[in-house]
Amino acid sequence: QVQLVESGGGLVQAGGSLRLSCAASGSIFSINAMGWYRQAPGNQRDLVAAITSGGSTNYADSVKGRFTISRDNAKNTGYLQMNSLQPEDTAVYYCSADIQTYLVTPPRRYWGQGTQVTVSS
Repeated sequence: QVQLVESGGGLVQAGGSLRLSCAASGSIFSINAMGWYRQAPGNQRDLVAAITSGGSTNYADSVKGRFTISRDNAKNTGYLQMNSLQPEDTAVYYCSADIQTYLVTPPRRYWGQGTQVTVSS
């Protein structure tokens, strides 16, 4: 059984910062890509940032220069540093991880439970 547990969301004023964490636990052989998505009420879930096991990253245009994705492979944990937050960043943020549980099984995408980020103006 694999679990992703997120933490670090909350309420912040515009211009502030938050750091989200996503810890993977359970029967893990390897973690390939990790990502952060967000979903505002009435909207679809959109990719915010992603990082490969080798550290290559990509970002949504709306967060480039403000958000930084990183990971600690030894801890099976991913992070999203969010700076210069704006009200339009308000959403539920979900982490994802493509996890291989055994050597002979293909990776499967797992999701965290979501954490609320609210940015006040």
